[in-house]
Amino acid sequence: MTQRIDDYALIGDLQTAALVGRDGSIDWLCLPRFDSAACFAALLGDENNGHWQIAPKGATTCTTRRYAEDSLVLETYWTTRTGTVKVVDFMPQRDVSPDVMRIVEGVSGTVEMSSVLRLRFDYGSIVPWMRRADGHRVAIAGPDSVWLRSEPPVKTWGQQFATCSSFTVTAGEKVAFVLTWHPSHEPRPDLVDPYEALELCLADWRDWSARCTYRGPHQEAVLRSLITLKALTYAPTGGIVAAPTTSLPEELGGVRNWDYRACWLRDSSLTLGVLLAAGYVDEAVAWRDWLLRSVAGDPADLQIMYGPAGERRLPETTLPWLRGYADSAPVRTGNAAVEQFQLDVYGEVLDSLHRAREAGIPAQRHAWSLQLSLLGFLESTWRDPDEGLWEVRGPRRHFTHSKVMAWVAADRAVRTLEAQPTLPGDAARWRAMRDEIHAEVCAKAYDPVRNTFTQSYGSQELDAATLLIPQVGFLPPDDPRVVGTVDAVQAELLHGGFVNRYSTATGAVDGLPGQEGTFLVCSFWLADALRLIGRTEEARKLFDRLVALRNDVGLLAEEYDPVAGRQLGNFPQAFSHIGLVGTALGLAAEDEAEEPVAKEAE
Repeated sequence: MTQRIDDYALIGDLQTAALVGRDGSIDWLCLPRFDSAACFAALLGDENNGHWQIAPKGATTCTTRRYAEDSLVLETYWTTRTGTVKVVDFMPQRDVSPDVMRIVEGVSGTVEMSSVLRLRFDYGSIVPWMRRADGHRVAIAGPDSVWLRSEPPVKTWGQQFATCSSFTVTAGEKVAFVLTWHPSHEPRPDLVDPYEALELCLADWRDWSARCTYRGPHQEAVLRSLITLKALTYAPTGGIVAAPTTSLPEELGGVRNWDYRACWLRDSSLTLGVLLAAGYVDEAVAWRDWLLRSVAGDPADLQIMYGPAGERRLPETTLPWLRGYADSAPVRTGNAAVEQFQLDVYGEVLDSLHRAREAGIPAQRHAWSLQLSLLGFLESTWRDPDEGLWEVRGPRRHFTHSKVMAWVAADRAVRTLEAQPTLPGDAARWRAMRDEIHAEVCAKAYDPVRNTFTQSYGSQELDAATLLIPQVGFLPPDDPRVVGTVDAVQAELLHGGFVNRYSTATGAVDGLPGQEGTFLVCSFWLADALRLIGRTEEARKLFDRLVALRNDVGLLAEEYDPVAGRQLGNFPQAFSHIGLVGTALGLAAEDEAEEPVAKEAE
């Protein structure tokens, strides 16, 4: 049976990540990077496409699970008729090669355990050659080599192209399995002690989590979201991938399946904001530096996304041998949206760098000249239609959000020059551009009859992205047009109490068949907008309901199906967790503002 998307937990080493199901099976793992080919791809096919299950014999699902302390170390408990056992899954931050470590520990009684390892390289398509060497099981195929060992050693045998083990643990006994990847042309890396690695891993996460400065509502949920964002960070560069998975469907059985193992520029502004506000300056600086390296070059070549190290070529292809999660085909790698023209990214880049400057992050010498270059290009292109932030595969339009973010680009340039008049640049020129964009959006994107901004010029469709208008400062929150837009989104885009990003009823907007779930980050945006227009209690109630959608270990996918009551889309999704932290920060600031008033009234 296919596990639900929200049945999975995440482990990772800040360069890649794995998904572990409630049945004790690792069904997704790409090595050595987030965007490498998967060696466990059962998530998008079946067990013959690669997985690694450790569980009590005959058990189908765990009793309970949790993350140890404030870490990414997963503890899964199984209570059987003969005893209780714990499996600890983690990936220590690597020195050279990535390791997956699974420590089985007896808690009470005696439990008979089973391990079944099916390695399938290249997204489940290649069965490796298995052999024994130096007490290890070694799998080799092409450029990939994986070594498996256990401490203490347990007997293994081959069966149906899998490596199997059977062993028992009693209270206090431990058996550790270590799976290590390295390029097949290189010698085996040095062995890592799994028990020592566990202590170091816990200490690393304990120290990192202690740096969090957030002390507001839902503190545990906020810290878990920040840990998830850290887990999606590619440590060598500071880039943050949108998700560690590809092709988890936005509609079960549908075709809205995309590869999210890349870094989107539009996430940058919101990411920087939440990292800085929560006390993670080093991560914000690393993300800012990744951004500057990635976008360097001709502004006409600016992409909406890049690889974890800033790679530009992300060609989209399909993997026909994988049937897709819950038969949702096609399975895609790469993303053709990388070739789209999306105006909003210029605004996101300039807003990100403006936020960094305001936070006191020292500017890099070339950063301002790069921003001027981007502004110069935007000045000649902002009037053009584009594909918009939702990366539609229908015709280009004059999307409202795109124009608003072009306004943001000009506005942040003006603000920077006003604050630092010694910088080169023509403030009057950018001010005129800002005013022209503002006037055009108010004239062409606003429907006075319905009192709402629409998705694009002359459109009747609504778009949840217009909820960002007060957040980016395009209009003040008390402007009647802002309030009207919030009301209209609630009236037309709510489904089961959560927000659709736009209507997919006809496919006319995005050029795709089928439906999708409610978009979680859009629901957080609605909570933000409600707070900004003064409906704080309404915002709090929505936020509480959104936090309650997290799975048992605190993770959110991209979307939620309120009818089926399950998460959809790639998992876990950075954008959703960014939204959670951002909304929590806003509500906490509201609490701080109200507290002096309450004390004064007393």
